[in-house]
Amino acid sequence: METKASPRVAVVSGGPSAEAEVSRVSGRGVADALRLTYSNVAFLELDTAIGDALRENRTDVVFPVLHGPPGEDGTFQGFLETLGLSYVGSGVRASACAMDKIVAKHLFQGAGLPVARDIIVQRSTDASAEAERIVKDLGSIVVVKPSRQGSALGVRFANGHAEIEAALIEAFRYDDQVLVEERVEGREITVAILERDGIEALPVLEVRTPSDSWYDFEHRYTQGLSEHIIPAPLPANQYRQTQELAIRAHAALGCRDYSRVDFVVPEAGDPVVLEVNTLPGMTPTSLYPDIAEAAGFPFQALVALLVERAWARGQPPQ
Repeated sequence: METKASPRVAVVSGGPSAEAEVSRVSGRGVADALRLTYSNVAFLELDTAIGDALRENRTDVVFPVLHGPPGEDGTFQGFLETLGLSYVGSGVRASACAMDKIVAKHLFQGAGLPVARDIIVQRSTDASAEAERIVKDLGSIVVVKPSRQGSALGVRFANGHAEIEAALIEAFRYDDQVLVEERVEGREITVAILERDGIEALPVLEVRTPSDSWYDFEHRYTQGLSEHIIPAPLPANQYRQTQELAIRAHAALGCRDYSRVDFVVPEAGDPVVLEVNTLPGMTPTSLYPDIAEAAGFPFQALVALLVERAWARGQPPQ
């Protein structure tokens, strides 16, 4: 394919997040793919010199490939807004809301989306007393999640008072607020959202991991530890419903360009919305590229489409 002279694109990854190395792997893949289409693509590290680097590269469009704060929570997006630079993906508010599982869940509930019952726990409380309250209100089988982390970091499945207390203590290593949800048994399902003329749900994917495991950090980023089934073998009504709910979740948070919406789908009943990822992983084991490929978007075409959308936003009206 003939390369284009413009725009000048900067792919930004890394930073201080616990997920920085994963984002660098994603970022290298995105930069390599963009170089097949564009003649000016820089691969930059998110550090204290990023503003100077963007200016020195005379950047037109930034492609953030970042996981966790401060790259995925709206902080970096706000910095780019201040610089007046166009960028791929959701804006400040949507990024901040999606990154905070508690805030996102309130917005999902306000939009009438099906979610799991939950309890919010603060670091200042007593973990043992909170574990007792959780067992009383939600039952003994729960999922414990730091409110503002990605890639399942700090997430624990717990059964019973002792495990819940330990899971709370572990989660507080990552955040001052913890979301505890009843555990819903079902298939691990994800839907990729892509905006073109409107908000479009791509084919539904089921994630399968070995028995007695789940899609945690290790299974997400280790080759061969998870299986991606496209299209997900769901009944037609559940398949359609996950796509419809994914579009609504994307819209409820005000997301832009693309996102990935994760679900648990029980054998019977409504799919349960878990979270929206505004900067889905782009590593060789990531879900979004596999789904896009199944929908007829090779990786090179996908990342170029996202750049073109951001570039168009930065152009003066005709």
